[in-house]
Amino acid sequence: MRPPRRKALTRADLALWHAFTADIVPLFGHARPEAPEQPAVPPPQNATAPPAMPAPARATRPAVPEIRVGEQPGGLDRKRWRTLRRGDAPSERTLDLHGRRVNDAHAALRAFLHDASLDGVRTVTIITGKGPQPDGGILKRELPHWLNAPDLRPLVLGAAHPHPTNTGAVNLLLRRRHRAR
Repeated sequence: MRPPRRKALTRADLALWHAFTADIVPLFGHARPEAPEQPAVPPPQNATAPPAMPAPARATRPAVPEIRVGEQPGGLDRKRWRTLRRGDAPSERTLDLHGRRVNDAHAALRAFLHDASLDGVRTVTIITGKGPQPDGGILKRELPHWLNAPDLRPLVLGAAHPHPTNTGAVNLLLRRRHRAR
């Protein structure tokens, strides 16, 4: 028995998919496929436009500001920031990413931060290493991007190097988890 034959997508389906994926950035080295050409539909001659309906109000969350290593974020008091920035806050857990490939390091960081957040940990240290000078290694450069990912950004409150000369480690202050009532 042969498997059922798949139907080809219509132009309308392709146009809808193209509109849905409009704000997705393709992977490095890949191009976004072109949108299918839509045949021009003439407007109706005698039809009157229906009254415009107001768009339903959506509750949107305010945009969470981007985390920058070494910059005090909003919502963090000066004393707590100074403690984190100076390295005086004792780290409850440490993750060493030395010698890991980028994909492995990213996966380890995600799992580490989610586990730490679930366990109620407040301060963690991520060691990326300084990397070759002057611009540092790939893990050091990628860490701020990873911390601003949609699944990790809500977990992190602030990030700072524990000492001005030690840029190969980053102390993170995690947000408190809200308990279900």
